[in-house]
Amino acid sequence: MNGELLIINGRVVTSRGVIKGARIKISKGIITDISPPALKEPELGKVEAIAPGDNLFCPSIKIKEEANGGVIDAGDNWVLPGCVDLHSDALEREIEPRPRAIFPVEVAFRELEKRLAGCGVTTIFHSLSFAKEQLGLRSNELAARVIRRLVQLAAGPALIRHRIHLRYEITDLSAIPLILELLSEGVVDLLSFMDHTPGQGQFRQLGKYKEWVSWSYGIAEEELAKHLSLKNVDREEVLAGVRRLAEEARKMSIPMAAHDDDSPARVEFAQKLGITLSEFPVNLKTAHYARQLGMNVCVGAPNVIRGVSQAQNMRATEAIKAGAANILCSDYYPAAMLGAVFQLAKRSGSLSRTVSLVATNPAAAAGISGEVGAIEAGRRADLVLVRLEEEFPVVLATLVDGNLVYSLHYRKIREG
Repeated sequence: MNGELLIINGRVVTSRGVIKGARIKISKGIITDISPPALKEPELGKVEAIAPGDNLFCPSIKIKEEANGGVIDAGDNWVLPGCVDLHSDALEREIEPRPRAIFPVEVAFRELEKRLAGCGVTTIFHSLSFAKEQLGLRSNELAARVIRRLVQLAAGPALIRHRIHLRYEITDLSAIPLILELLSEGVVDLLSFMDHTPGQGQFRQLGKYKEWVSWSYGIAEEELAKHLSLKNVDREEVLAGVRRLAEEARKMSIPMAAHDDDSPARVEFAQKLGITLSEFPVNLKTAHYARQLGMNVCVGAPNVIRGVSQAQNMRATEAIKAGAANILCSDYYPAAMLGAVFQLAKRSGSLSRTVSLVATNPAAAAGISGEVGAIEAGRRADLVLVRLEEEFPVVLATLVDGNLVYSLHYRKIREG
């Protein structure tokens, strides 16, 4: 939609609480006003307000376009800030849905962003691994080509905002020169360090590691020894490589993350490198320590929905409840983001607080909080209209820069 846009009759979730019947004014893609301007204490995020809407086949959202703009009647549905997803492996899966079955980046990009918009994700950090055939795409050169092509595609017609999260497996020393090139090109928005060597971190048990690589990457039992031998690298060289990359990232003000921290000592080491985000710490003690040091802690939304970690590590719900985690990401399942938000809100009684886990907090961690992540005057109009059906959120519409990039209209089933 061009020009002025008005969203009316929504239950708008702000950082302070829920404004019922609010009106959001948007001009040139920017939120200019939210009314009523003040919240009344009784209206703040009540759990009893989080209830299923009417029949899903009558979503009660109406869109009226006019020459100078338009009006969206939210029909008493929720209006949330768009999700900012800092860690998503979905693109790698879209490019390589089965081991060694590689699809064009252009196809994966177009198909995936449609699905992401339907999940309420308006800013995505595509996680692409550099691991020399250990993880992710089958070569570092391919991963680099994917990143460069993604940046080109994101600059053209696109539904949502696309960012690059470069994941570096620290035992792959050969990747360092290529990563330095990408950093210098300015195509990396988040750099994370990971170590999937069995016996520590996420995979303390070799059996769990074997199970994971076999299912995820099609590595047969007889290939596993060769696969593990790639990790037999001098640890001093490994740490030197990590320090070099971290130094370059700091110079360029690129946020950094540590992956699968398993002890306070690892967290301290990460913080000394300038890392400000701990992704998927494996136990509550480590997560607590990271937060005490002022770091952000990210856990997986699928962990919340399923109630368990894939590797039998820390439960995300426990970490959030204990104040040891402040960010949710989709990890490997984009639809889990909003599902986790409403599931947590039902328990805590504050939808605004749980929405911050997927919007305000990740935006701040990525250094883009001035642009997105909250429904406030002056921020970009990245918004999601949501209703609950059988206690799970259904996205009715998604807007990016005030443009309607996704809308849902179920057909009516004839009776008789």
